[in-house]
Amino acid sequence: MAEIKLQHILTMIELLMAGAHRNFVEITTTSLAKSIGRSQQAASKHLLELESSGHIERTLKGQKLAVKITEKGYTEIQGLYLSLKAAIESSEAIHFEGNVVQGMGEGAYYLSLEGYRRQFLEKLGYEPYPGTLNVKLSDKVFINARRELVKYPAILIKGFNDGKRTFGWVKCYPATINDSKVAGAAVLALERTHYDDSILEVIAPVSIKESAGIKNGDRVKIKVQIANYA
Repeated sequence: MAEIKLQHILTMIELLMAGAHRNFVEITTTSLAKSIGRSQQAASKHLLELESSGHIERTLKGQKLAVKITEKGYTEIQGLYLSLKAAIESSEAIHFEGNVVQGMGEGAYYLSLEGYRRQFLEKLGYEPYPGTLNVKLSDKVFINARRELVKYPAILIKGFNDGKRTFGWVKCYPATINDSKVAGAAVLALERTHYDDSILEVIAPVSIKESAGIKNGDRVKIKVQIANYA
């Protein structure tokens, strides 16, 4: 059974947009050619080939050509759409590598603030272990990826004001460390931080060093999951 050829996909999309799935719709090869950016001869050939392969039906309405997509044609286009949709919407992963380094010691303080603690519990399902795992990224490609991370959808911990000062937002990205499942691990992207883009900060409900069996100086691989968050 012949499948839709790559050069015919735009033609099929135009027919779908014109309503040709359930009804015969009038169409001219001139208008079709303009829509798909091809010559009139090419558009006419597409229709002939699609009819020959059983993807469309053609008939005349008076002196005008009318086209309808067959169930076979619709099923194949629908399958292509579902495959593309799944590919686009599926979780993506961003990979980082670097060495564990000693932090500045401020993570435990900020993570314990009520304005953050309450949101972590609500949105991540846990209160983070005091302090963050700090990873010094080892290559420019990872540093650039860290810089771009903030542009991706994230679990957002909103900034707040405690009456004395304002604290910035925190974006959380579910992550794995050395392919191990440290439950709840998440890479942070912060509105305000003392670190530059070469440092990756990671939280979890437990001590990451103990759970993953790592220490300062160890090289680690971190995979950040990118998904759509409501």
